[in-house]
Amino acid sequence: MVDASRIQEGAEVVGADGVHVGYVDHIEAGRIRLKRKDAAHGITTPQPRYLPLNDVGSTEDGKVWMAADAALVRYLEEQDKDGKPA
Repeated sequence: MVDASRIQEGAEVVGADGVHVGYVDHIEAGRIRLKRKDAAHGITTPQPRYLPLNDVGSTEDGKVWMAADAALVRYLEEQDKDGKPA
């Protein structure tokens, strides 16, 4: 698992394939909370989205690189504080 202190608020989150996933809002209970408003995708999500820190592959060049491709990362997403899958 990547050291959470290396993940900065506002950092871009990308899949292992380099495709944009979102931006870090903050770290909460061992998970990355993504910002609800995502200008890169032109969307605002109704619910907060969370990614488990265990699924982070690395942090490099100010980006958070997930261990899975972006298309698969959505299956790792959790909603709310209960940790239920999205």
